[in-house]
Amino acid sequence: MPVIVENPETSVVDARRRARASGPILLLAVLFLAATFLAWYFSWFGREISDADISKYLSDERNPRHVQHALLQIQQRLERGDKSVHQWYPQLITLSSNPETEFRLTVAWVMGFDNQSTEFHQALLRLVKDQQPIVRRNAALALVRFNDASGREELLAVLQPYSLKVPVDGLIASTLRQGSDIGRGALLGRIQQSNGEVVELRSPLPGKINSINKPNGSQVAAGEEVLTLNSDEGSVYEALRGLSLIGQPNDVQLIQGYAARGDTTERVRQQAQLTINAIQSRKTIH
Repeated sequence: MPVIVENPETSVVDARRRARASGPILLLAVLFLAATFLAWYFSWFGREISDADISKYLSDERNPRHVQHALLQIQQRLERGDKSVHQWYPQLITLSSNPETEFRLTVAWVMGFDNQSTEFHQALLRLVKDQQPIVRRNAALALVRFNDASGREELLAVLQPYSLKVPVDGLIASTLRQGSDIGRGALLGRIQQSNGEVVELRSPLPGKINSINKPNGSQVAAGEEVLTLNSDEGSVYEALRGLSLIGQPNDVQLIQGYAARGDTTERVRQQAQLTINAIQSRKTIH
């Protein structure tokens, strides 16, 4: 059987040709990786930004990620006791009245990290009455840091099913089932009005569907309850922690339900019992 011996010169030439051919592909790969890294880096909330950038980002309402990045940076500085954050307080107060829900809910949370600020306290008392339940919840938790029980009813509401009502009359179309896990903003159904217009029904909260009162194909009237939602574990846990500080004796019965429930996590059951113990051990009612 003949043996084929490769010409060394031919081999070198072929290698050079292959290298030249693969050059553009390698360049594209490098550019793709670089672009991916830069996109991640500039959208990563953990990236430190300058004071000037924080001021700029807080005003960049067209880019919600910039606003949230700046708010996170302010929160981190507050946790470190950095007094320089006071320069942005007027902007935070302005954002607390912004029509964008994401801004209000995040600002409400950040304000809880300075429980000495009178202006934050006043803003939170307004936010705890916000139209959106997620904003009210964050404001209620932040008020606990001020030793203010004004958000107590909102924290108790977290432990109970949330009633979702439809905004218009029409025919509802939904494929959701009882027990389905949903995120905030998830599409719960569509309502077709008599004029042919369709209104989307989205969840204002994360959680799990507790009950469905109007199944697919039902006729609904504006203001009618279509389903109820149970709060997600994280919200329940935080509400229980807050109530351990501002809860009253007549709240214990509701909380006991979570201490004994078998369909929740051990973390929630333990916190429920700790909250009950804390309420019962207080001699005065706040």
